[in-house]
Amino acid sequence: MTGGIDDLRDAFDNAPCGYVVASADGEIRSVNATMASWLGRPRDALVGAPFTTLLTPGGRIHYETHFAPMLLTSGMLSGVAVDLMASDGRRIPVLLTANVKVGPDGQPALVRIVADNATERRSYERELLAERRRAEEERSRAVSLAETLQLSLLPPSLSPPPGLEAAAHYYNPTAGDVGGDFYDLFPLSRERYGFFLGDVCGKGVAAATLTSLTRYTLRAAAVNDEHPVGVLRTLDSVLKQDTYAERGWFCTVLFGLITASADGIDVEIATGGHPTPLLLQSDGSARYVSTEGGQAVGLFAKPRFTSVRIGLSPGDTLVAYSDGYTEALTGIGSERYDDEGGLLRFAAAHSPNDACGIVAAMRALVDDLGAGVEDDAAVLALGVPRS
Repeated sequence: MTGGIDDLRDAFDNAPCGYVVASADGEIRSVNATMASWLGRPRDALVGAPFTTLLTPGGRIHYETHFAPMLLTSGMLSGVAVDLMASDGRRIPVLLTANVKVGPDGQPALVRIVADNATERRSYERELLAERRRAEEERSRAVSLAETLQLSLLPPSLSPPPGLEAAAHYYNPTAGDVGGDFYDLFPLSRERYGFFLGDVCGKGVAAATLTSLTRYTLRAAAVNDEHPVGVLRTLDSVLKQDTYAERGWFCTVLFGLITASADGIDVEIATGGHPTPLLLQSDGSARYVSTEGGQAVGLFAKPRFTSVRIGLSPGDTLVAYSDGYTEALTGIGSERYDDEGGLLRFAAAHSPNDACGIVAAMRALVDDLGAGVEDDAAVLALGVPRS
């Protein structure tokens, strides 16, 4: 029995945690050697002192106002983080666990308190928080860089010819990533203007590189080629050059040339596998501009590109868009927004409309679809004013 008592006493005194036995009002009755060594104070000096004198001022206030009443009420306390104050002024982070011994009268008689040293845990938590802050800062910088890069791939402004109004919008559902949609409207001469809207394969830096190459190739090719199909063939040849062929780059794109006529605006549009543009007419009707047959640029050995010529009269608006609209989820199973002709019905409901008006409606459509818009979405509208 003596050996057993000695073992129990040794287990109490030299436990890997601090032990304190206190009265119901918090006066220390007993303390183990581990706790005394942490605090750098003799055990005799601790006996008879209030337990709260072992805590930092802030911890003392919280213990007296919150933890002690909770302990005496519920009879238990678990995992409370406080700091002990050592004799040399060091703060020792600990986690307190305690329970109450009830006397014969049913009232609290003693409080048993166990303190686990949380120095390493606190250090780990600080490192974790610091790493989280660094990760958030890195993500913030990445988002800022991606936004800046994305803006550099879109025209700062559109340059429509006299007698034509233009508006555009780009939406990217993924912050911190560069999307693949692009558009532009630019002069080629006093009589001719070019425009395009397209979507490159991929996301991120690769998409940004391909978008930049595609935009500048289209603009350069349009200077010397008066036929939209020829411009797309030039882009197809560039994407198949040895420098880029192994990357498997391709895109879908609408390219158009604009010229003024006596009756309004003539537009010749060539398609490279891109969604068919919409025409909102002055009489309130809406229809697709038939550009069937065009294939993606850079993807096929001998691609076929087609073109169509239309006239825009006062009150008419041509709308080019990307598949971020047509493939958006509606929230009904796996149904896509344009599976049953939703985009054409939307256009008809907003026709007639000018360029700014239909772009504003398309922006509102993105908001309505919400998280269903999983891909970036671009729209470019060209309209002839009624007056």
